[in-house]
Amino acid sequence: MAAAGFACGRQSGPVSRRNFLWELGGGLGGVALTALLADEQAQAEACGLGTTTSNPLAAKLPMFPATAKAVIQIFCPGGLSHLDTFDYKPELVKRAGTPFDTSGDVQFFASKPGNCQPSYWPFRQHGQCGRWVSDLLPNLAGLVDDMAFIHSMQSKTALHGPAMFMANSGFILPGFPSMGAWVTYGLGSEADDLPAFVVLPDMRGLPPGGPINWGAGFLPAIHQGTVIETDNNKPPIADLFPPMNDRQILDGEPAGREFLGLLNKRHLEPRAAQSELAARIAAYELAARLQLSAPEVTNLADESAITTGRYDIDHKSIGPFGRQCLLARRLVERGVRFVQIYCGAENTGSEPIRPNWDSHEDLVRDHGYWGPILDRGASALITDLKERGLLDSTLVVCSSEFGRQPAAQGKGRDHNAGAFTVWMAGGGIKGGTAYGASDDLGFVAAENPTYCYDLHATALHLLGIDHTRLSVYNNGIQRRLTDVHGHVIDAILA
Repeated sequence: MAAAGFACGRQSGPVSRRNFLWELGGGLGGVALTALLADEQAQAEACGLGTTTSNPLAAKLPMFPATAKAVIQIFCPGGLSHLDTFDYKPELVKRAGTPFDTSGDVQFFASKPGNCQPSYWPFRQHGQCGRWVSDLLPNLAGLVDDMAFIHSMQSKTALHGPAMFMANSGFILPGFPSMGAWVTYGLGSEADDLPAFVVLPDMRGLPPGGPINWGAGFLPAIHQGTVIETDNNKPPIADLFPPMNDRQILDGEPAGREFLGLLNKRHLEPRAAQSELAARIAAYELAARLQLSAPEVTNLADESAITTGRYDIDHKSIGPFGRQCLLARRLVERGVRFVQIYCGAENTGSEPIRPNWDSHEDLVRDHGYWGPILDRGASALITDLKERGLLDSTLVVCSSEFGRQPAAQGKGRDHNAGAFTVWMAGGGIKGGTAYGASDDLGFVAAENPTYCYDLHATALHLLGIDHTRLSVYNNGIQRRLTDVHGHVIDAILA
């Protein structure tokens, strides 16, 4: 028996009951699929992983209520010695000068270790929490009640480049998105006229591994870090302005920019689904706005003498890093989501003092130089953020790619991937706390071994992001910052 005919755009004659039910079921399936896709997109937008705006850096909602809105990461390349800064080891003092046990799985970079070597600086207890900090960092020692320490950090390698990549991206191989790129991909930015992710390198140059440390990997390129020059005698961003002697370009720039915007708009209209094109246009438009915003944010003339003095920006050695820290505060104040500061640069072999924390030959000389630099700038940053009411919403992280050996290497210390210390402050961190521990000599993590995955998971959690849900399908696998690892360190959360 045939059912009555109906118009469906393909058939006008009678159809069978079977075909009728097939058409009906297929139509309902299409409706259901559309509804599911719409619901999936809505969920993605609600958790900060999607947006209907053409601006790929537009601010997005977190997955759940966040305690931090921005991150400032201080990175100390070279391998800051936890044994001479934050990880007090009385047993190492007792064993001073005795042979160091090299049995077992021990990684050495440059040489076999010598005898046990305690800290070159005495340790004292500070704050209401009674945390031990060496005399190398007296200003930071006074802020321990605002800081949380992770004493059981480890890396998978004792080589600078791979360890830097792991600390920044979660992988020892280059080419994966950095934490800053992941954060801006998930949350966007609250700054309209500044990049979402800003990098402030050391004046001496780039760190080991170079720009890959703040790369976007397989994420859209707009999420990579933008380098802002911290040398006051140089333009804040290279090639941001045309040459001053080219008056034709300068005079015609406003009209040219307006015409270019018109052409971009017309080109985008029939290609609205191409997000890459929209991202590129947004990047070009941001570059134009940076011509006004970058000089303003890097001009410290409106800062008080008390503030600039706190950061000691006029001091020959301390000043450059102090300026980096002050710029970081100014950037998050203006809505930048992620700021990375490098305290040290790649070693060129020509400096009388190591240009970073890699103290093989003379730790007293090298850490004695870098210690006051980090101490003054980082302590000023925490204090400044706190006074301005920004510390509660800004997560400050200070890390290195690995630590150093408890045994002497001449007058220095070799690399140590088995244990090092990271500290955090603000943004939902419980001050005066500590998590994990290294062994009696500070050689290997003995209690709650922790990797960058856990540090990254905790930082994302404070920003309102579930690290297991922030992922991108790439090369046949769902990739995320924490790979297949990581847990939130609840013990240090407020």
